[in-house]
Amino acid sequence: MRIDAYNQISQVYGVQKNLKTQKSRTGNWGLDQVSISQIGRDFQVAKNAVSEASDIREDKVAQLKEMVDSGAYVVEPGDFASKLLEKYNQTL
Repeated sequence: MRIDAYNQISQVYGVQKNLKTQKSRTGNWGLDQVSISQIGRDFQVAKNAVSEASDIREDKVAQLKEMVDSGAYVVEPGDFASKLLEKYNQTL
């Protein structure tokens, strides 16, 4: 068996292997791009509008506060009890 021939062949394959990797490395370098659809932009605008909105409805709070202060706000005991039981049953 000739070891010299094997070394020469392995060198040829090694050179070809390096050429393949160099060719792939020198390919066209593209730039990464991201595009957002119109629906995505609309969603972002809506999300920002909701996050900036107040969680408290000031008009309703003022109306209820005025009714409580004047004594016009009346809660039926049966309505209160049924709502309380409804919430309790939802937690189970």
